[in-house]
Amino acid sequence: MTKLPVRQSSTQVNTGTFFPPPITKVDDTGLSPLWLQDLVLKIMYFQGYLTGFKIAEEIALPFTGVVDQILEALKREKSVEVRSSQMGLGEGAYLFAITSAGIARAREALDRSQYAGPAPVPINIYNEAIRRQSRGRVQVTNRIMHQVLANLVLPEKAFQRLGPAVNSGTSMFIFGPPGNGKTSLARAIGNLVLSQNMFIPYAIYVDGQVIKLYDSVNHQLSTDEDTPPTGTGALRTGARRDPRWVRIKRPFIVTGGELTLAGLDLVFDDTLKYYEAPFQVKANGGILLIDDFGRQQVRPRDLLNRWIVPLENRIDYLALHTGRKIEVPFDVLVMFSTNLPPKDLVDEAFLRRLRHKVEVGDPSYEDYREIFRRVAATKGVVYSDEGLAYLLQEWYIKRNRKMRASHPRDLCDQIIDISRYMGTEPTMSRELIDLAAESYFVEL
Repeated sequence: MTKLPVRQSSTQVNTGTFFPPPITKVDDTGLSPLWLQDLVLKIMYFQGYLTGFKIAEEIALPFTGVVDQILEALKREKSVEVRSSQMGLGEGAYLFAITSAGIARAREALDRSQYAGPAPVPINIYNEAIRRQSRGRVQVTNRIMHQVLANLVLPEKAFQRLGPAVNSGTSMFIFGPPGNGKTSLARAIGNLVLSQNMFIPYAIYVDGQVIKLYDSVNHQLSTDEDTPPTGTGALRTGARRDPRWVRIKRPFIVTGGELTLAGLDLVFDDTLKYYEAPFQVKANGGILLIDDFGRQQVRPRDLLNRWIVPLENRIDYLALHTGRKIEVPFDVLVMFSTNLPPKDLVDEAFLRRLRHKVEVGDPSYEDYREIFRRVAATKGVVYSDEGLAYLLQEWYIKRNRKMRASHPRDLCDQIIDISRYMGTEPTMSRELIDLAAESYFVEL
């Protein structure tokens, strides 16, 4: 396994003990020169004339010592040629064009894979990087949890269960009636994780196959002083780190009813002939929230069966379409959030494997009042204890209706909508409360 040197920097905030070492020659990439040549040809096939610096930016490798060597080899084979040169600006400013021989080779390479992006990182280096960055995870205390969840009204018992679950970095089962803030709670914990940074590669290389990892939808870029500005040709020897890696905020990925069992393995595109990493791999180093657990297209039991080994051993096994199994770290805090009773979803053996169970129940009268007071102040509704007492008596106690943490927000929105229509100030008058409750609640 390739050993990665530890490098400290003032910009290495919260990235564990891993820093991508600089690339100075082709051998440092861990990729074969022929494979890199094919990658350059595919990019030139799609984009036409390119400068040496532009090619370097496209494949995310330094020009000097790496891309210049690749282009030199391609020139010797007459796969590329120099179309024009800028005197005094160096070879990186030369304009390169693909030849007919290069086009033929590019088409052969495209038949194998149409991947034409940043050069991937060998899987052994990726695995080592994830393991090293796992040690940089956030560790919370009771004080930190109260700060992070300050905008939520929760009983103290919830804090006592949530904190150890976050520190474990393994799995968390959040359950309780709908409308009490389970998803809001999970997102607040996700924001805590997002305050930290880590490095991931654009793509992973294994056995000639490419697995696309970086995803602009699920990954949020972090400020990185080590990345040179694009279009400057600054990807050259002396760069502070390997440009194939991108600094991101630790991921917080949410998936709901669209989750399938097939989506938890490598997704091979038959047309493009490369892989897309599954959700749990994209979430490595962060959090994966399975929202509305039990409402997926896959049975809860099948989903948990798929994750028995990863949850216990912190290792996941993924299958290539060739049949080979590859090993990747499972450094993910998996959060299951559900409105359904746990006994209807899983048995005791499965619940045992979900280390931390957190119940988010209905709010007490005191908590409900505090939530309503905060929401009213935020939304500009004039709050009154008399109005709240009337609401509770007429619309909850008399009708045997359970309080939900989401009701104050929704009722305040109803009051605002009605008051605008009536041209009055949004207050907690009996008239507005009755109109809001009548239009919001449905007798089941």
